[in-house]
Amino acid sequence: MAASTGSTKLDGLVQKASANTPEKLSGLALYSRFALAGAICCSVTHGGLTPVDVVKTRIQLDPVTYNKGMIGGFRQVIKNEGYGALATGFGPTAAGYFLQGAFKFGGYELFKQQCITYFGYETASNNRTAVYLASSALAEFFADIALCPLEATRIRLVSQPTFASGLLSGFGKIYKQEGVGAFYSGFGPILFKQVPYTMAKFVVYEKVAEAVYQRVDKSKTSDGMQTVINLGSGLMAGFAAALVSQPADTMLSKINKTKGLPGEGTTSRLIKIAKELGLRGSYTGIGARLFMVGTLTAGQFAIYGDIKKFLGATGGVEIAK
Repeated sequence: MAASTGSTKLDGLVQKASANTPEKLSGLALYSRFALAGAICCSVTHGGLTPVDVVKTRIQLDPVTYNKGMIGGFRQVIKNEGYGALATGFGPTAAGYFLQGAFKFGGYELFKQQCITYFGYETASNNRTAVYLASSALAEFFADIALCPLEATRIRLVSQPTFASGLLSGFGKIYKQEGVGAFYSGFGPILFKQVPYTMAKFVVYEKVAEAVYQRVDKSKTSDGMQTVINLGSGLMAGFAAALVSQPADTMLSKINKTKGLPGEGTTSRLIKIAKELGLRGSYTGIGARLFMVGTLTAGQFAIYGDIKKFLGATGGVEIAK
């Protein structure tokens, strides 16, 4: 209860204003909402783009057969396997990126706040690019621990359509036949792919949005226009992230396609794959991936921003000038 102002009329106005002002969230209440918003936006966008991911993965794994670009790849998959093949891996994709999105977006907001708390607002603001990079890298590391087993299952289902009927059967079969280690055989490539990807994604998004809001007053910008700005900033961020992470994405697809030879370690497999691919080969399927990552990143930031508002998660600290 607020202290009395000495005036019954003023006390009534203060109480009315307090009742109409939403309480600002903090701590677990705030960051759990960031995590939920991140989980939903990543699961929806990655799950929705499963058909593009199927074609992109086929191009990476078998460029000799799938050599007609993204549109041609769609036609080839449909002709050879039917429309249902385009949904291959939807289960592990939606589940994996739900977990990954929670850790990535929730962790990013949390680590950004920790940097501000540790270094002070002014120092963090003056070095905000470093804060964005460090926060996104740490968040992605923990996100990849959650994502890796499901991503390994997805790639196995896409690369070997007869391997299993879906997420649970594929996951169980890999565990039974190859053990827990098989789920993390691609952990190195997924880190090399996802950490630079996420660092580029958040930094470019923050910088583009910052540049826009230097010319537009955010406090006077409508919710619809803020969503448009999030979409545009996310699109630029997605293009940058795709270019930075493409080589590791190709290696991840290759190493998860089949299990290694007896006695062959993950490092030796990665070196062999890198030599076989070369720089040009590592960018196989980049057209499909630019389309996919640009679209899903734009969608992620738009959905993330809208869900945060819906959940009342407005207590995060911004350090853009």
